[in-house]
Parts: sequence; C-alpha cells; structure tokens
Amino acid sequence: MKHTITVIILISTLLPLLACAGTSQKNMEQAETYLTLQQWNEAVSEYSKVIDENPNLALAYSKRGQAYAAIEDWNAAISDLSKVIELDPTLIEAYNHRASVYHAQEQWDMAISDLNKAIELDPNLAEAYSNRGWTYASKGQLDLALTDLNKALELDPKLAEAYYNRGLVYNSQKQWDMGIADLSKVIELDPNNFTAYNDRGSAYTNIGKLDMAIADLNKAIELKPDYALAYYNRGLVYKEQEQLEPAIADFSKALELQPELTWIKKDLAYVYGNRGYDYYLEGQPDLAIADFTKAIELNPYLVSSYSYRGQIYNEQGQWELALADMNKAIELEPDNALTYHNRAYTYRNNSLLEEAIADESKAIELKPDYALAYFNRGIDYYNFGKSDLAIADFNKVIQISSNSDLVALAQARISEIQKIK
Repeated sequence: MKHTITVIILISTLLPLLACAGTSQKNMEQAETYLTLQQWNEAVSEYSKVIDENPNLALAYSKRGQAYAAIEDWNAAISDLSKVIELDPTLIEAYNHRASVYHAQEQWDMAISDLNKAIELDPNLAEAYSNRGWTYASKGQLDLALTDLNKALELDPKLAEAYYNRGLVYNSQKQWDMGIADLSKVIELDPNNFTAYNDRGSAYTNIGKLDMAIADLNKAIELKPDYALAYYNRGLVYKEQEQLEPAIADFSKALELQPELTWIKKDLAYVYGNRGYDYYLEGQPDLAIADFTKAIELNPYLVSSYSYRGQIYNEQGQWELALADMNKAIELEPDNALTYHNRAYTYRNNSLLEEAIADESKAIELKPDYALAYFNRGIDYYNFGKSDLAIADFNKVIQISSNSDLVALAQARISEIQKIK
C-alpha cells in the first residue's frame, strides 16, 4: 500500500506573547483568528502588518512562518523561522517548525540538525524525538528511527504521533502485526485520526484481513469524506476481491479528489480492462470495447486492452480497427505470441497470407508449443500452395497438442491434402 507524509507533525509549544500596542495588537488578534480558521493568506497579511510595526517580535515571525509553510511557500517560511532563531536562539518551537519545513522539502539532514538542537535545549521533549524518528525513517535509516520513536514513547507513553510514526515504520518493514498494534493505539488515543484508520486498513489488506481493511477504510472516509488515499486503498481491496464495480467507483473518486495522483490511473485502467474482459466472456462486446477503450485512455501502455479490443474487432470483421490495435499491442510488447497469432487472423481474413504466415511463425518462435499457431499456419501454407509444409505443421499439431478436437482436425486436414495429391 502506498502512503506518503510530506510534513512532520508540528509541536505546539507557545512562544511568549509579547505586548503590542494599539493597532498592532488588533492585527495580532486578527491574525491569530485567521490562523485558527486556516485562512493562511489572510494570516500572512495580518502578521506582516504586525512585523512592520514590531520588526523584532519573534512570535509574529514564528506564526507567519507557519502560515507560509501551510501554503507551501517554503523559502518564506524558512526565512521567517530563521529570523525567530536569530532573535532568540533558545526558542525550541522555531527549530521544530523549521525542521518540519525542511522535512517537507526532503532536506532530511537540515531537519535532523534542527531537531538535534531542539533536543539539546530540552532532552525530555518527546515530540522532538518523534519528529526526528520520522525524519530518520523518511531518510531510510529505520534503526535510528525506531530508537528515537521508542525514546519518545518512553518519555510520553500517550504520544499518539509517536505510535503513528512507529506504526508506519513497522509497516514499511512488513512487520504488519506490530504496525497494526501501534496504529490501534493511535486510534485508542485519538479516535478521529482518519490517517490511522487508513494505514491500519492498508496493513490489514497486506495480511489478507480484507473485511477488517474495508471497515477501517470506511471509517477513514466517514471521518474525512474527501480523503483520496482512503478511496484508493479501499479500491485496492475491492480489486483484490474482484469486486470490479466498487473498485472502479473508488478509484474514480480518488482521481476526482486528487487528479494529480496519476499513478491511480494505472490501477483504474487495470480494473476497466478486467471488467472489459468479463463483458467479452459474457458475450457483451460493445460493453467490452467501451471498457477497453476507457482502460487505454487511462493507460495508453496497457497491452492487454489493445489485444482484447483488437480480438473483438476481428470477430466483428472490423479489420482496420483490429489491425491498428494489434500493431499497437506488438509495438508495446513485441514478445507476446498471442498478439501475433491474433494479427495473423486479421491478415488471413484480408487474404494477406504471407503476412499471416510470418505472424504465425513469429508466434511459434516465441512459443514453440503453440499448437493452434501450427494449425493455422498449416491452413495458410495449404492455401498458399505449399502442401508439404502444411502437412508438416498438421503433424506437429498431432505431436504436441493435448486438445483431442484440434488433433482430430489436423488429422482430417492431412487426409484431405493426401487425397488431392
């Protein structure tokens, strides 16, 4: 299961509120309101007014830095938080917030350096160990990550974020039971933590507990109805259960919520392709073509959808469409014997026997025990006036095929040719 976290959890230690006079105090109060309402741009504007009147007010720089981080203006956030540290190098909050910005930019070493300073200033600050542990995890240093996360929980056994981060580390190591235990602890401490339900659902999926996975992912979506990742993960469970309709609905919803998550398109394309194949087997070619077309739209490199759609076009006698799909499938996957065999069918029905023979020969080269390719090439050789080569191919069918009906047809063909000769 995929899971990404871009910003480590911020620590909420408050800076001392320094007195501001008159208008500046009102700006500060308005800015705090905007920050609470997550109206980041408005908060930036109000904090800027405060800073204009109070250029040495560390709190205003710190809060504005947080607002800049929320709108992903990383350079401005770093500038403000660095200014806080310049004004007071002992303020732990500034190091923690700046570390979160460095983390978001995947500047792991810079983040760790700031968290080291926070821990130096307060060796018992559990949150800093948790955040440094997650940064080590993001950097791929899992042993150091677990050491820090264990220390965080030793200092504060009720620190939900440390259980969460450690649970993700365990999941990344495929220690699913331990990951589930930690994520369950997060849910116990914070029953509204939708990400914990999502990640526990993913862990349940990986150990085959699909009903429990669905329950968790349902809960994640209930808590946050616009949570694209939970829809995607639930879609994966439905895909695993071969429940194609709900899988398509969930993948589609995830893409609707976050169109930039292009990797979801491949899974959605795969499910459309599978449903298209089911429609094909059920004798509903129009529905099958629609699904294969949708699959190709989502993933232009999905060979099977070109191949199966081309096969349906063959059966409908739409030779140009069939040939276009077979050509594309072969371009994308030149070592697929079935596609050459299907294209040979198209050529044969357009009286292009040399091309059909070439494709069946290629199919046999790729799959030497391909009895049906030998049989069809035998027919092509006979129609091309090469009776001896036709007999050789039919004999090969008799030698290698376990299909009694095909063997009987090959024997009958040999008898017919010998009578004519």
